[in-house]
Amino acid sequence: MTALMFVLGILVFVFGLLFSIAWHELGHFSTARMFGVRVPQFMVGFGPTIFSRRRGETEYGVKAVPLGGYIRMIGMFPPGEDGNIRKRSTSPFRGMIEDARAAAFEELQPGDEKRLFYTRKPWKRVIVMFAGPAMNLILAVVIFLGVLMGFGINTQTTTVATVSQCVIAQSEEQRDCRADDTPAPAAEAGLRAGDEIVAFDGEPVEEWGDLQQRIRDTVGVATVTVVRDGERLELTADLIENQVGKTDGNGNVVRGEFVTAGFLGFSPASGIVKQDFPQAVDRMGEIMSTGLDAMLNLPSKIPNLWHSITGEEERDQNGPMGVVGAARVGGEIFTLDIPASQQLATALFLVAGFNLSLFLFNMLPLLPLDGGHIAGALWESLRRNAARLTRRPDPGPFDVARLMPLAYVVAGVFICFTLLVLAADIVSPVRLAG
Repeated sequence: MTALMFVLGILVFVFGLLFSIAWHELGHFSTARMFGVRVPQFMVGFGPTIFSRRRGETEYGVKAVPLGGYIRMIGMFPPGEDGNIRKRSTSPFRGMIEDARAAAFEELQPGDEKRLFYTRKPWKRVIVMFAGPAMNLILAVVIFLGVLMGFGINTQTTTVATVSQCVIAQSEEQRDCRADDTPAPAAEAGLRAGDEIVAFDGEPVEEWGDLQQRIRDTVGVATVTVVRDGERLELTADLIENQVGKTDGNGNVVRGEFVTAGFLGFSPASGIVKQDFPQAVDRMGEIMSTGLDAMLNLPSKIPNLWHSITGEEERDQNGPMGVVGAARVGGEIFTLDIPASQQLATALFLVAGFNLSLFLFNMLPLLPLDGGHIAGALWESLRRNAARLTRRPDPGPFDVARLMPLAYVVAGVFICFTLLVLAADIVSPVRLAG
């Protein structure tokens, strides 16, 4: 049964992956068609074609390797300076440029002269190229909000799980209380496991993050209002300073870093809590901020990936993960001993995170990514507007094809990184249990 659920989890992720890719390409496709660009191909995946069908002027299909997708638009790049699509050249770099230019006109048909992508105004090209990543962002937002508000997430609450009997700095190794340890304020105040803290020092509290911050900001006597067995009780605690784990801007504890703050001495219980709309938006903002930080910090994660493959270090469980690793995590989700609704919610969160990564990755202003084409269109618009204002001749379309040698370098770097992550996912995979 466990093996069956593991396979089911993988299939759910793969389906979500394929849908996300198709959804991305639909954004490009629909806006390109809206602006009159001919699109002869709409493909999900790379490599050999598994299935395809032509409807109208477009061939729709699925390919064997589900690592991306593409639509083929006529005239992605303008002709060369002499008006020709291809020149004869012995230069390998020039060859890359002319090969890309030739591919852009490969399926040119009579009447397509007015349906070429490069002839569209820059703002239209920006919309076409941005539409793909935007579709992933929209899907991520919808899934995140749906899960947070519809299913709820495992969240630390203001209910007491355990009460510390003594004061132990969190920087110390976990140990039992000793006779010379100072009693914890929570234990002396009579706080018990199962108490629900509803107010702190007279101020109502509903979320753990708010309560945690108030406790850390307090040293001295404070009242703790709890609900115990349906009865509201007022407890008095004398908070002291202690070394506690440092938290980031989102209330998460930063591993290995500590600060001195107010200390009460209990741990919160966790539970599945549905978020209201403002809470869900805040949480989604935190997720997106974390995703952006992770994208910017990708280069710093490369050494750990390499060392995890060679066995010199343990895999960073919060580091980058590829499609194979994500599929494996998707399988593990469905083997967890949690309600089926939470298995589905967690799997959806994984798909939403993948879509957020697709958006952030594709917005990098580098060819061959969508962000590179957007940057090229914006640069063309800037050049043409500057020429018009200074009454100089129109410089014409910006020849993005001339950047193809750089695009090959960028693609090579991405391929190497993908292979590195793939090897790490196989040799030292990320696991839900850490």
